[in-house]
Amino acid sequence: MPDARAAYVARRDALVASVRTQGNGSPLGLAKNTSNLFRDRSEGSKQRLDLHHFSHVIEVDAKSGWVDVEGLCCYEDLVAGTLPHGVMPAVVPQLKTITIGGAAAGVGIEATSFRQGLVHDTLVEMDVLLPHGEIVTCAPDNARSDLFFGFPNSYGTLGYALRLRARVLPIKPYVKVEHTRLRDAAAFFDLLAQACAGAADFVDGVVFDANEFVLNTGTFVDSAPWQSDYTFERIYYKSLLEKDVDYLTARDYIWRWDTDWFWCSKNLFAQNPVVRRLLGRDRLNSRTYTRLMRFNSKWGFTRALSRLRGRHPESVIQDVDIPIARAPDFLAFFMREIGVLPIWICPIGPARHDNRFPLYPLASDGLYVNFGFWDVVESATARAPGHYNRLIENKVLELGGIKSLYSDCYFDRETFARAYAIDRYRALKQKYDPQQRTLDLYDKCVLRA
Repeated sequence: MPDARAAYVARRDALVASVRTQGNGSPLGLAKNTSNLFRDRSEGSKQRLDLHHFSHVIEVDAKSGWVDVEGLCCYEDLVAGTLPHGVMPAVVPQLKTITIGGAAAGVGIEATSFRQGLVHDTLVEMDVLLPHGEIVTCAPDNARSDLFFGFPNSYGTLGYALRLRARVLPIKPYVKVEHTRLRDAAAFFDLLAQACAGAADFVDGVVFDANEFVLNTGTFVDSAPWQSDYTFERIYYKSLLEKDVDYLTARDYIWRWDTDWFWCSKNLFAQNPVVRRLLGRDRLNSRTYTRLMRFNSKWGFTRALSRLRGRHPESVIQDVDIPIARAPDFLAFFMREIGVLPIWICPIGPARHDNRFPLYPLASDGLYVNFGFWDVVESATARAPGHYNRLIENKVLELGGIKSLYSDCYFDRETFARAYAIDRYRALKQKYDPQQRTLDLYDKCVLRA
């Protein structure tokens, strides 16, 4: 551990020297081979900052309940580094390639969020590389607390997290998962709220259609009468309709959605048994699917096929958070106007810091419901760009919710400013990036700069 920390300090010091030698012309941007942003970007001229060496687990202190980890460490490696110590990160986003720095600068969620909040709620402190080259440590109770709370949902426009200290939770070897199937939306959301008040370690759900809901509750256990394997031929989300009770190892439960990218692997024919065997176990994961998706986005194969069929497609890839009292209203709207299925449901518990994260403002005293939907809406009628996404954005704000910014956004500047506390953001931007060396949040997330 001392060697790992010393190596981090050496990398950090070398980085400072490198950044300070760069000019102030083009804006800064990360040099990355992969990304979990789902929007096409109009990449202008940028000075690419290579932080890929900052990808190590520095120290796991299971007794004190934290892990020190570098910002470009993906969750696959972070989980692998913590499980041998009998702990896991308090919130592990669903896909292996998501980095902890990316989840801190964006928004990360999973089935522990009903109790632990979002990824940024689990952070203790961060070392942040500011755009002009200075590295500062920010924490909830130090002189840089404004940056600590302002960093989530800033998407690299205030700086980059080089080291993060995050809370960890004790685990047991297995997770017992219970699936409760319901036919009514109101009953489903009522039972979801009850589950969040109970003793489960994990809570999430799936809407399969207007009359088919599944609530999933997971609990750590010391032993299991059997272990299901969803890393190759069997598909996890289909099991929710087939089994009342299931058992997975802790590791397999954490990555239960990654093998089939929830259910989006069907769009790449990877749920066909023959294709599945051809791909093999090692290629059935979000890393493979993301590469195929970006290849298709670049060359436009599915768009061309839709045009040949006389259809007009629009990608609707979103995660939105709605107060639980309004969740049935949002679902009714979604089923009527959008209609893509299934929908992932993940509850988010009250924030730990009294709503002090200004760029992603959730009320500190209530339960939210995350709706995750990732598909294409096709219409026989040509519509204005972003038609369906705009409907979603308007409804989310109408119901007192908020949406993540990792995918296409169509807000006008005024609406965006109201929803994401841009007055607070501008104050942070002026303080921590006065030379405007990184992009503005609206330019990056809405104008796709």
